[in-house]
Amino acid sequence: MKIAIIGLGYVGRSIAQAAVGAGHSVVGFDINSDVISSLKISKNFKATTDAALIGDAEVIVIAVPTPLDSARKPDLSAVHAACKTIIDHVKSPVLVINESTSYPGTLRNEIAAVIEKASGLGHLYASSPERVDPGNEKWTQKNTPRLLAGLTPEATKLARKFYSSFCDEIIEVSTPEVAEAAKLFENTFRQVNIALVNEFAQISDALDIPTREVLDAAATKPFGFMSFQPGPGVGGHCIPVDPSYLAHVAENVGVPAEFIKRANQVNLGMPSYVVSRVAKDVGSLKGKKVVVIGVSYKANVSDTRDAPAALVIDELKKLGAEVSWHDSVVDTWNGQSSSDLKGFDVAIVVTKHDAVSEAEIKASASYVFDCTGSIKGVAGL
Repeated sequence: MKIAIIGLGYVGRSIAQAAVGAGHSVVGFDINSDVISSLKISKNFKATTDAALIGDAEVIVIAVPTPLDSARKPDLSAVHAACKTIIDHVKSPVLVINESTSYPGTLRNEIAAVIEKASGLGHLYASSPERVDPGNEKWTQKNTPRLLAGLTPEATKLARKFYSSFCDEIIEVSTPEVAEAAKLFENTFRQVNIALVNEFAQISDALDIPTREVLDAAATKPFGFMSFQPGPGVGGHCIPVDPSYLAHVAENVGVPAEFIKRANQVNLGMPSYVVSRVAKDVGSLKGKKVVVIGVSYKANVSDTRDAPAALVIDELKKLGAEVSWHDSVVDTWNGQSSSDLKGFDVAIVVTKHDAVSEAEIKASASYVFDCTGSIKGVAGL
């Protein structure tokens, strides 16, 4: 099959790799020329900034970012741009699949309705929200169950045929709205439970009880408990963002979504809490040399989107600290390069990559605060 993918971020690249591996011919379109130049081109894969090249595809996958705007409301501008690209360049009926995470009704109302109003070609439409976990070598496109639903039985059938070529398990749900809502709830579940354990970490510290020992003890229960660990906040595209998409659509139908709001508040407040814990231990941070270790949102992954390290650094600067950062997998960030790990008064470990040893971290500063629970004998959450 001839496949076109709009958006070549971590999701689009993953789909392209899987589709090419299954024998499909793939064109990947992205507006960012740097993204295109960074990709390896194979016999059956072409990456391009020329939208006209998607015109002869049989299946078009939308895999564009769906972030929050400055008011923390859904920003579907990239989805709308993808629709315009299809309207402008696709002149015969195709299957359009949306993998971009968004609120229920996005495929039906924001994609299909918009494209059909402009083109009237009678495209088929399906939703199959991405479940890519960057850096996870155990769960891949092949063995992660794939949710999907079309607006019509024909769309569902064709989407199943496409994904079955490289996915082991296909789970059809009744409507695209079910698939869209399931993706949001998966990550809202994690956001709420991470917030709960982060709030518990604050309670435990106030009670002078070791948080992680309590969590390990609770995890010995063989039923009715799922272990989550405290941290400096949440990062990446999914957990900091998806719950707000669910809250947005909930508020539109008159449901306040109080759990989601509180979870967002707790997790967004963790960088400030971490810095307050450090200040309680070392005193004034004014003029102190502080290094934040790990500016990506996840261990052994270079993705810095919404990483809590940025908020930790902001809080440190408010208190007058001289802040540097070190990250073994991030080359540059905000126009700066990673610092050497030596000569600091304070080190705050936000993300612990395997490439950085515990000994290096302990030698980097006279005081170390560990947000990850992976370094023995130092202060931390």
